[in-house]
Amino acid sequence: MATWKTLTTQDSASPLMEQLLFFHDHALMILLMITVMVGYIMLTLFFNKFNYRFLLEGQTIEMIWTILPAIILIFIAMPSLQLLYLLDEVNNPIVTVKSIGHQWYWSYEYNDFKKVEFDSFMIPKNETSEINFRLLDVDNRMAVPYNSQIRMLVTAADVLHSWTIPALSVKIDATPGRLNQVSFMLNRTGIFFGQCSEICGANHSFMPIVMESISIDYFMKWISKMSEI
Repeated sequence: MATWKTLTTQDSASPLMEQLLFFHDHALMILLMITVMVGYIMLTLFFNKFNYRFLLEGQTIEMIWTILPAIILIFIAMPSLQLLYLLDEVNNPIVTVKSIGHQWYWSYEYNDFKKVEFDSFMIPKNETSEINFRLLDVDNRMAVPYNSQIRMLVTAADVLHSWTIPALSVKIDATPGRLNQVSFMLNRTGIFFGQCSEICGANHSFMPIVMESISIDYFMKWISKMSEI
């Protein structure tokens, strides 16, 4: 979760988010090299007095500054396209969770098991305790096993919503009458926070998402407990 002093990106919790962070660093290094080179050239132009009155054309330099940016763009585009296709890939999910966006809360359904359904409301400010995060915690957390492929089916019951958890690189629109699909895998345990990132009405800011990543054993115990409710 991002805090006040967090100046960098959040720590990744999934292999895909790790790859996105690597791509971010890769693109940033290319940008830094271009900025330093262009800055150095501009600085030298300010402070030298070279001139060449017979210069009419420079086909060689024009070829260089046409081809070089094209090569740089290829170095950015290839890993970007690879990631784009990897984000849409669904590989034999172990657990399927259906998330339904409402004004202004989320509902979750675990249809692989005995009718496990529950609503997830934000904990009101006056009921928040020391262990809860203000405006970020919910009364019923979603739980998934780590090191397992998870498939999320996302839809909405009323207006457009967006199910978003930054640490997982997941942002998927919840659209009424449409079922969108996303796949991810958590590589560590923890509690991950997100929010609806689609303006969906007056209380759009107050429908947080909390996902708890636990071991398979604890997940099966949690499912058994939830199915008895």
